[in-house]
Amino acid sequence: MKAIASDLASIVGEENAVCLWENIELSQQKGIQQAIANEKPQSVYACENVPSCIVYPRTQEQLAAVIATAHRNNWRVLPCGSGSKLSWGGLAKNIDVVVSTERINQLIEHAVGDLTITVEAGMKFSRLQAILADSRQFLALDPAKPELATIGGIVATADTGSWRQRYGGVRDQLLGITFVRADGQIAKAGGRVVKNVAGYDLMKLFTGSYGTLGIISQVTFRVYPLQEASGTVVLTGMAEAVSQAADILRGSALTPTQADLLSIKLVSGLGLGKGLGLIARFQSIGESVKEQSNRLLEVGQKLGLDGVIYSDGDEATLWQRLRECMHSFPTKSVITCKIGVLPTAAVEILTQVELGVIHISSGLGILQLDSQSQVLEVRDRIQANNGFLTILEAPVTVKQQVDVWGYTDNALPLMRRIKEQFDSKNILSPGRFVGGI
Repeated sequence: MKAIASDLASIVGEENAVCLWENIELSQQKGIQQAIANEKPQSVYACENVPSCIVYPRTQEQLAAVIATAHRNNWRVLPCGSGSKLSWGGLAKNIDVVVSTERINQLIEHAVGDLTITVEAGMKFSRLQAILADSRQFLALDPAKPELATIGGIVATADTGSWRQRYGGVRDQLLGITFVRADGQIAKAGGRVVKNVAGYDLMKLFTGSYGTLGIISQVTFRVYPLQEASGTVVLTGMAEAVSQAADILRGSALTPTQADLLSIKLVSGLGLGKGLGLIARFQSIGESVKEQSNRLLEVGQKLGLDGVIYSDGDEATLWQRLRECMHSFPTKSVITCKIGVLPTAAVEILTQVELGVIHISSGLGILQLDSQSQVLEVRDRIQANNGFLTILEAPVTVKQQVDVWGYTDNALPLMRRIKEQFDSKNILSPGRFVGGI
């Protein structure tokens, strides 16, 4: 263990190679050490040995040198940013070293007129949004933990939420990436302009790959202008009426930028009323926001639903609390799952769980479940309707006993061939992805 740490310290400097398990007092520092030390190593990695160290390259070149060294020595690497999503996905196996990109975090270029921005992967999402806000722009993603999440981690886990109603997901906004291959070589795909079709679309392949194909070091996104006004309508009431309201909204000329269905307990916990909920955000010029909000409110009234319009600070707080509710853990036994269902089946699923939010158009959502048996029961019901349920966060015992990804279709051989092409030695994030990839 000391030999690995010593070799890597010669690349990144001793101050950037932390032997966490021998220097547990370092866990009090902010960053990935603390994220890992909050749990026993096995609960994060589920391996008999503990990683020798955590290294923090400060440049893309240092990152490449670290990975090249790991490749030569067959060391297994767990890439991460700030560590806010280390517990997502499958359990990593027999990790030798953790490599964090959070110190590779510089702004490369912000082309304000072209509506694009290029940053290093370790930049925090909140900092990126602050940079864009100075030019009245924003990146239309809403990750689980915006204050902690790094840009590379967001791409690697495809972490976004209800902004996809208007802007699509991570892969739809990603224009280019630079990444370090498993052998330590630096590669690029895409570019810095919106209309770029050269080469293979590796951006989509890397989105949601959980660091199994390479380590993202730099990304280029398309960004959008901040809108003049914003308003959020919340409708609550009986499940059938909420379902009808969602159907009407989907088929109408209204253009919400965010729109979700909420479970009964979530509605109650947020103090929004009783029953299921429909939450929709409109952003445009002031007159348009007012008109669209009132039209949806009228739809709710005709269906017997209670309706409220939120604006200004109350609106921002509502969306923040919604995100926090779905990614907080009142007990250690809580199991957080990502699901995909037919949008028309979303209400049926939400009536059978306590905490859940599902996007009205894509059918993607987050559920909080209480037990392993409930996970299997809900998964069976979703898969019977051509959907999926993936476990994001759960006690390690659950992940050891239940297939985290629950994938049953026929693309696994193709996924394995792709993994072989990108990482023939299987040193990057072994075990985190579908089928133990």
